[in-house]
Amino acid sequence: MKTRFLNLLRQLRASLPTSLLTLIAAVSISVGSAYAQKALSTSDLADAKDHPAIKRYAGSIIVGYENKRFDRVDIPTSTFSKYNLTTKRREFKQPSIPAEGERTQIWYESSGDTSSIEMFRNYTTELAAQGFTILYNSAADKASGRWNGYLIPFSATINPIRTSRSGFIFYAAKSPDLYTLSAKREREGLTTFVHLVVVQWNKSDVIYKAQRGAYAALDVVDVAAMKQNMVSVSATEMSSSMTATGRVALYGILFDTGKAEVKPESKAALDEIAKLLKAEPALKLRVVGHTDNQGALDSNIALSKRRAEAVNAALVAQHSISAARLAAYGVADLAPVASNTSEEGRAKNRRVELVPQ
Repeated sequence: MKTRFLNLLRQLRASLPTSLLTLIAAVSISVGSAYAQKALSTSDLADAKDHPAIKRYAGSIIVGYENKRFDRVDIPTSTFSKYNLTTKRREFKQPSIPAEGERTQIWYESSGDTSSIEMFRNYTTELAAQGFTILYNSAADKASGRWNGYLIPFSATINPIRTSRSGFIFYAAKSPDLYTLSAKREREGLTTFVHLVVVQWNKSDVIYKAQRGAYAALDVVDVAAMKQNMVSVSATEMSSSMTATGRVALYGILFDTGKAEVKPESKAALDEIAKLLKAEPALKLRVVGHTDNQGALDSNIALSKRRAEAVNAALVAQHSISAARLAAYGVADLAPVASNTSEEGRAKNRRVELVPQ
């Protein structure tokens, strides 16, 4: 039977025109390439890796990945309550925990017969074994019900450029098959927060770029203060900016939160201010301190002025600049240059400005 079938195939091939045979070969190559591409997609996304504190579910691959040196995430500690149309924010039955630091977002795909509850329980057990305290577990919360879908963090929409699967998977999944938890661990001076969402997908789907199986969105924040990363402005640049705009903003003069003592890391910026003043003997400066909007206005005005005075004192003591050439002012957050709603914006507002007298 097999021999007869092969003979029929040979006869068919012999009867086909060369052009059609070429087309069949091209289609075969195309199909082969498609299968090769599919085979490639069974490995982790390029440059992606597990977070060192959390193992992956066996057999799963990374299909979405993003790491940021500093970011802010609200970690839910309860079920969803409502969406506030005024503030454009989701509200929960208990306050969320704001976590800031290095942020790692990972999507895992476990294709095949894996269910979301199986994957979720494995993660729950693993996190407990690694010393995490569970802050919220939707599987143990009878009140979560149909609100499970609203517990999906906006962070589930990782930049699509860095994914091989669509973020809509997490939003289109059925709520009964969606589970989420939040956890916290403090170890060796490092605080780590985790927000996990696991969903189930019951069919392969071209539109959603999904395979049948379970998906996990893991959002991890290793808590740390943002590092000041502003480039020091040279004396020449200070002079040019004041000539062009009447002022220059400096971010290289650093203070601890709520303090007015100039930190040692400010030396490079102070050196450049002194260089400017020595190069232009007739120049007198108003040194103006600015803060963000955290805290009361009166105390921030006083703090910002004390910081300006500390800068002047450092220039007099360390660089022999005449005190008569320097005046100190503090305006708190009354002249912001960015929004105070984010840490990035608040960092831009915390500055010292030089204004010619």
